[in-house]
Amino acid sequence: MRQFVLVGHEVPTDPDFSLDDLAGGAGRLDALCRSITASFVTSHGIRSDVRVHLVAQDELTITFDGSDLRRLNPDERSTAALVRNALEHRDEAIGALPAEPSPGVELYRRGFEETLESVDEDGPIVELHEDGDPAVGVEDLENPIFVLSDHQNFTDDERRTLEAATDRRVRLGPKLLHADQAITIAHHFLDTDGYERW
Repeated sequence: MRQFVLVGHEVPTDPDFSLDDLAGGAGRLDALCRSITASFVTSHGIRSDVRVHLVAQDELTITFDGSDLRRLNPDERSTAALVRNALEHRDEAIGALPAEPSPGVELYRRGFEETLESVDEDGPIVELHEDGDPAVGVEDLENPIFVLSDHQNFTDDERRTLEAATDRRVRLGPKLLHADQAITIAHHFLDTDGYERW
């Protein structure tokens, strides 16, 4: 299982946003939708061994599970529609129990720290960062949980939370990348056992 925790600092926590203005009126949901799509979509299919946790304004977390996920297409608008549909069911999330608005999608009332705690025992928590260790020299990336931010840097509070939870900090290459690009490269790195097999 590979997991990705995506922090959305300005993503709406209610469904009152237009699918026609994802970059402006929906807090750069367009960029996060590209990351969700990159996490799952392959040519003519989706990865069933992937889970994505989208943290919205440190209040809600929408979890997408590839083993059950339906109606995910390789475009930002349809992915945003899944997010909006999940937010329409947020009142059904009570305590630790999630709302389950559609197959493979759950909405929890928990923020960044609680989301990291919920996946902590699933595998190593890995921050993708330009100052991290080169991926080619990192061992034991089995069942990784990669943590990425949106177009903004992590806040000071998020940074402290991440430092306490992270098992390792990894760099995928010499250039700074958008989150969706980093996800694609991380998949390729793991798919090829660190570029050892094709």
